[in-house]
Amino acid sequence: MSSGFSREVAEAIHSVSIRILRIVRVEDKKTGIGPAQLSALSVLVFAGPRTLGELAAAEQVKPPTMSRIVQALVDQRLADRMSSVEDRRAVRIAATARGRKLLLAGRDRRVQALARHFDKLREDDLRVLAKAAKLLAEI
Repeated sequence: MSSGFSREVAEAIHSVSIRILRIVRVEDKKTGIGPAQLSALSVLVFAGPRTLGELAAAEQVKPPTMSRIVQALVDQRLADRMSSVEDRRAVRIAATARGRKLLLAGRDRRVQALARHFDKLREDDLRVLAKAAKLLAEI
């Protein structure tokens, strides 16, 4: 396949991805926390405890920015700081049960919002989307 066609597909997926994010972002507001906090919490819930540096790298922000995000999560009891078992000087950040519950409820709302849109599609079209999702996950 030509690289021109690849670019065409990439542009279409990019555009659709932005529209999908706009649909689910409405649901994110219902969590009561900002997008940066929600994103960092997502890393902690799905990837497990992280150091501040690891979390900053995962979120592609500088450590001082991540420090403020983590402090907000700790203040809301959505995350805890804990000493590392391997190195008592190192601090790891972990989602609390409350943080996990908030994140998973938000994720469920996002999925339900998309499902409502997908309910309007034919089953054959849903199969195509399922295949596309699998392919996208591979890249």
